[in-house]
Amino acid sequence: MPKWMNIEEAASYVGLGKTVLYAMVKDGSIPANKVGQKWLLDSDSLDGWIRANKPIEDFFIKTDFNILENPQLREPQIEAYTRLYDYFSDNNQKAIVQIPVGCGKSGLAALIPFGIARGRVLVITPNLTITKGMLETLDITNHQKCFWKSRNVLKDIDMIGGPFVCSLDTGNISIAEKSHIVVTNVHQLATNENKWLTKFNHNFFDLIIIDEAHHSAADSWKKVLEYFPEAKVVNMTATPFRSDKAEIDGKLVFRYPFKRATLKGYVKQIQAWYVAPSELTFTAKGETKTYTLEEVLQLKEKDWFSRGIALSEVCNISIVDNSLQKLEELRDTGTHHQLIAVACSIDHAKTIRSLYSERGYNADVIYSQMATEDKEDVLRKLKSGELDCIVQVQMLGEGFDHQKLSVAAIFRPFRTLAPYIQFVGRILRVIVQNNPTHPDNYGHIVTHSGMNLDQRLKEFKLFEKDDQKFWDEVIGGKAPEIPRDIQSGEKRLKNTESTIVNNEIVDSLIGENFTTADDEDLIQELADKLEALGLDSSSAREIYLKQKADEIRTSKAAQPFQIQPQNEWNELRKRLQEKVNRSANMLLNRLELNRARRDLVNKGISANNNFTACITLINREIKKENDKERKDWTIDDFKNTINNLDDILNTLTRYWKVQLDGKKR
Repeated sequence: MPKWMNIEEAASYVGLGKTVLYAMVKDGSIPANKVGQKWLLDSDSLDGWIRANKPIEDFFIKTDFNILENPQLREPQIEAYTRLYDYFSDNNQKAIVQIPVGCGKSGLAALIPFGIARGRVLVITPNLTITKGMLETLDITNHQKCFWKSRNVLKDIDMIGGPFVCSLDTGNISIAEKSHIVVTNVHQLATNENKWLTKFNHNFFDLIIIDEAHHSAADSWKKVLEYFPEAKVVNMTATPFRSDKAEIDGKLVFRYPFKRATLKGYVKQIQAWYVAPSELTFTAKGETKTYTLEEVLQLKEKDWFSRGIALSEVCNISIVDNSLQKLEELRDTGTHHQLIAVACSIDHAKTIRSLYSERGYNADVIYSQMATEDKEDVLRKLKSGELDCIVQVQMLGEGFDHQKLSVAAIFRPFRTLAPYIQFVGRILRVIVQNNPTHPDNYGHIVTHSGMNLDQRLKEFKLFEKDDQKFWDEVIGGKAPEIPRDIQSGEKRLKNTESTIVNNEIVDSLIGENFTTADDEDLIQELADKLEALGLDSSSAREIYLKQKADEIRTSKAAQPFQIQPQNEWNELRKRLQEKVNRSANMLLNRLELNRARRDLVNKGISANNNFTACITLINREIKKENDKERKDWTIDDFKNTINNLDDILNTLTRYWKVQLDGKKR
């Protein structure tokens, strides 16, 4: 083919009539150069024009792409793409793909349309965090983060005309019409149907990709899928567990086990550790009894027992000390590994934060009810490395990626597998890519043996064995229940628990691997690695069996971490103020008062509203018991006052019920 072509040659090349092409050259629609009286067209420029003007219906089918033999793509991405390509070639409509966190789910979303989509693609996410990350992955103008550029899936010349991506945050339907891919969170699309959903034709999208598809059985998601009845659907998920009992629609086309992801170095190698008290003294229903470890392991399935363990400061301290020990072990590499903890409630999270802070570690809490700017500030401090520990209550879930989170401290029972795996997923992302033995690619789960979380790990391992019956139950919606913890604490009647651990003696931790695999698979993987290193692969079986013998083991528990008196004093002062605020909410609840109204103000309490009036009343009672300025209080003063808050609350409740009796409020 000549480099330069005249009008007749160019018309034949692009498949247009000479007259049409000539008109397009004259009005500048097609790039050309006039030499004397003749128009000459550059073949490279014509190629670019053809790509830029390819119909959206043909774009993903006719664009050259590099997937199957691409060494820059991960094994699960190529395998999942291949399975999906074959599946949709047979005119199937709905597929489920499961790959673990850290294995490249966003990258897979970028690959799926090629050769499969015969038109526009809709990518639906569950929240704004994932939407933002997906947009960066699919943006050809983002030279650092565009997946197709960074993984050599598309050449620059193939991206002259797209694929273009847009969100539904701004713009109008005309922008979506010019785009090959639309990315949105489900709330933006479905909450106000007239704003977006009904503006699209029912056949506007040929392919819908759902990220974190275990949400997709919810009504808002169903509404969207029903609006585009002919679209092909790919449900992608790291954990296919529903939080209600509705079914994920589609056929399981591909799943990539955690065990393979661990062996390939896509996710961290995780160890689970359980604080194992040789003696534990427990008070429940007014009766105090001392239990052995064997008795603790028998009682852990009882809700009252595991919840008592979770909310007892004695057990919390054991988890704190041992999780910090694991954090320090990881930090021996010089990397600033960080810790994420999960609590039962907001008040519980603040208590745990104080335990870490007292030991000299920078810790903070995050929960959904926080102001947006406060949440953003906490996340900024975490990602900048200012924090050592972050304590969350149903936050930092799907879409939150921070590789240096390497220790997961669990301070609450998980009754079902789904929330357990989703929380543990926060520490799975590797720091050093594709290097399973790198010391920075290890992580730890630390909890208490009395919370029955080893049962969740057993369920996970059953799931990992690809037991078909278990899988059918999972995608059929039988797995999880809705979390029962009261998040805010406003309706709790007491500041302290009646079921509590008074003391425990902890000498050891029980440890086991988070992921397991079939013996022969692992032996073969190890043999392949030894052979690649030029070593004797015949020793793989012996090495593996020796390691497996140590799979469940014990280790010495951490020594108690020292506490600086100044740190303890500062945290107790902070906790007292937080407890006073919480007690004010509890008093409002008991008195059936609206927070913003002025019933108590009208009774002579100097305040702006009922809430601040309750704070004033509680602080007055505290002042009666200790009239010193708080800056002069001792550590014991703070502890005694915190322990007496329930008595203060009861006194105020009795008095003000009488004072407010009969008053309309």
